[in-house]
Amino acid sequence: MHKKLVRGLLAALPIGAAFLLGLTFDQVAQAALRPERQRLLDTFASVLSHVENSYVEPVSQRELVYGAIEGMMGRLDPHSVFMRPELFKSLRGEASGEFDGLGLELTIRNEQLMVISPMADSPGERAGLLPGDRLVSIDGTPTRDLTLAEAVRRLKGPPGSQVMLEVMRDGFPAPQQLVLLRERLQLQSVEWRVLDATRRYAYVRVKAFQDRTDRALRQALDEARVAVKGDLRGLVLDLRNDPGGLLEQAVRVADTFLVSGVIVTTEGRNRRTVEVEKAHPKETEPSYPLVVLVNKGTASASEIVAGALQDHRRAVVMGTQTFGKGSVQSIIDLEDGAGLKLTVARYYTPSHRSIQELGITPDVLVADAAPPHRQDGVAGKEPRHHLRDDPGERPRAPAQGAGDDYQLRTALDYLKAADTSTGGGPRPAGSPVPVK
Repeated sequence: MHKKLVRGLLAALPIGAAFLLGLTFDQVAQAALRPERQRLLDTFASVLSHVENSYVEPVSQRELVYGAIEGMMGRLDPHSVFMRPELFKSLRGEASGEFDGLGLELTIRNEQLMVISPMADSPGERAGLLPGDRLVSIDGTPTRDLTLAEAVRRLKGPPGSQVMLEVMRDGFPAPQQLVLLRERLQLQSVEWRVLDATRRYAYVRVKAFQDRTDRALRQALDEARVAVKGDLRGLVLDLRNDPGGLLEQAVRVADTFLVSGVIVTTEGRNRRTVEVEKAHPKETEPSYPLVVLVNKGTASASEIVAGALQDHRRAVVMGTQTFGKGSVQSIIDLEDGAGLKLTVARYYTPSHRSIQELGITPDVLVADAAPPHRQDGVAGKEPRHHLRDDPGERPRAPAQGAGDDYQLRTALDYLKAADTSTGGGPRPAGSPVPVK
């Protein structure tokens, strides 16, 4: 039937048209019937052959094909990335908390390579890099024309090797140069300490969502109870500069504080794939006052946790607007050891708010630093407009209390106020909000 249709079309052409095109009847028929995808693949194969045989310098077939795939992925979104085998192996290591590099979570926004967040106790954090910083060049190579995969590959390297960055930040008159040493990083995803032993307040920081982060959180909470010699009466959950990680772990961490209800909904293309993750009553923490600290470096999985606890009115979210990465990536193993990180869905909070490019708006907006002149007489720090001269210096957290951390001091003040209030504060644990 299809051949008859092609013959009919050819018969309608002016006499000699097929001859002028240099095509036989069978060639025209085949071209008309060939699927569009196959024709495009034939075009790609033809270009590959021309480059291999005629380009002025020899280029390996692997390099050409990998480059073509990277270019294709670069046409999608900043979080869909093709990873060559060595880079994919490194990504697998990051999920377990052990990898080589600078400890920077990156994305591309407005055609600029941007820091989502420096990982805790990494060369990037110790050098003073902040969420929102733009990397203008890497070892002298401008980043504007690099794909995300290429930029990440240039930042990776053996421990002890150097990399030079040009960094631009709002407030900088010009990009600043920074030389960093790559390290072998072993990231513990959870750390904790006592905020106030008398009042039985604890502080837990989740640095990233890796394998077994939920277990590390539960262990931290149990150890905190032992340290304060009783049940907790207040907790600060710090998700600042947490770039995200494993969705499954974010769900489990949120479930730690919720008795029931939706935690997150993920929706694929045309809502064909809709998955709903819900909380369970087993092993849920008591409903003590809870403050979740967030900032511009709070992204992805950490935004899921903040959004779920906020929508269910289980916690007061405090700090600054979060990053706004509301998409879900699937990790796909390829035959030659390479991998694909592909955006397959977007996620929504329990009230069906999209986080993508919007982020989570805190219940209480608290700046990163105190205003320069406080009425209580405590001078605040000016915003930092420089990078650290000695990236090797490791800042130390206070053994107890909030120290000079303005946002944490504000969270501690809230816990004290909630402790003396019969209602448990302005945002006590309550019934889940309805899901639209």
